[in-house]
Amino acid sequence: MKVSGFTFLRNAEMLGYPFVQSIKSILPIVDEFIVALGPCEDNTEIKLKEIDTPKLKIIHTQWNENMRTKGFVYGQQKSIALFNCTGDWAFYLEADEVIHEDDLPKIKRAMQKYLNDPDVEALAFDYIHFYGNKNTYIWSPGWYRKEVRIIKNNLFVWAPKGLFFLVVNNYKRGRYPKAAMTGAKIYHYGWIRSEEQMNLKLQKVEKYWGKEYKEKKYDKIDPKILREFKGKHPKVIEDWLPPAEGIFRADPNYKLTWREKKHRVLLFFEKLFNLDFSKKHFKLVK
Repeated sequence: MKVSGFTFLRNAEMLGYPFVQSIKSILPIVDEFIVALGPCEDNTEIKLKEIDTPKLKIIHTQWNENMRTKGFVYGQQKSIALFNCTGDWAFYLEADEVIHEDDLPKIKRAMQKYLNDPDVEALAFDYIHFYGNKNTYIWSPGWYRKEVRIIKNNLFVWAPKGLFFLVVNNYKRGRYPKAAMTGAKIYHYGWIRSEEQMNLKLQKVEKYWGKEYKEKKYDKIDPKILREFKGKHPKVIEDWLPPAEGIFRADPNYKLTWREKKHRVLLFFEKLFNLDFSKKHFKLVK
């Protein structure tokens, strides 16, 4: 069994991504790691090369600056990396996602178990979305709780940012992949970078989604969805994490948006009836 890791990057150092830690977190279980690297104004490429492993392969790419619809350019870059993977499995990690070292054996066992199972096309993970600081995570139906990050590399797949979409029936239709759970977690750290870095990131990326940049304040959020994290972070990320005391505090005077009010109602019914209203981009089969 051969396993490829892959991602795409551009100005990852400048925008506060723990991309080095992300890549290192799965290096022990991949045979190669492909990075589609766009034009950078910082030291992202230098930092990549400092990882110093023969598994790392950098592909220099260009970005279509005229493509401003629904993050399509992100899907292009992700797909370039995927198309260069040569493994039986392709393991995608975004630059702010990290795998815990304790979960690596689980992931490897899942790949071995389902490698020749025709009913399983992908493998999914549970998510922990950290927010504000390292002691706080979000639990809301508005934030995906499970997502596919490993896909069999013999499928005709289009890879929009954050998900996978299988093309079927002679290009006329598409669907999400059929997946099994790995029993492992993705630790997502995108929302604990500094507000300055977050707003710089939004300025850089919102244009590719056809959106107008709006300043983000971390404390402008529903406090009901913030929970205390009592577990242990992956060792590879510990030195990167900003120091923090206690749970992140939201603005007590913040007025909820209509969408946040809806999610608060859904959260109530989830707890009452043991349901999960969060969106899933896969069909769970095992």
